[in-house]
Amino acid sequence: MEFAVSRDGTTLVTLHGGSDTTACDEAAEGLAASLETLEAEGTIADWAIDDSEVYEHPTGPFDPYTITVAFSVTVVIDAADADAATAIGADSIDAALEDADLDSVTYTSPATVAP
Repeated sequence: MEFAVSRDGTTLVTLHGGSDTTACDEAAEGLAASLETLEAEGTIADWAIDDSEVYEHPTGPFDPYTITVAFSVTVVIDAADADAATAIGADSIDAALEDADLDSVTYTSPATVAP
């Protein structure tokens, strides 16, 4: 049986931006590009960028911003039951985000499953 397994999380993106808004926009766009690539490869089925905010402001004129970007990711898993799908889906999401070279991924909720 097919199940959709989803997970919400955050990642840190470090970059140089002209302002808080510019840095947040660039961070969200960069994460979106990474997730679009994973979707095109068939690694994930769906994704969304929920929010971005400044995690750490630059301390000097040439220092970068660190931005927290919130996201959700969904994979489709073929499994015998919901419990197996949850475990396999969570592992699949972990592997996909690791392959995308995302920094400091923190999950903000446990994996959820829907038939």
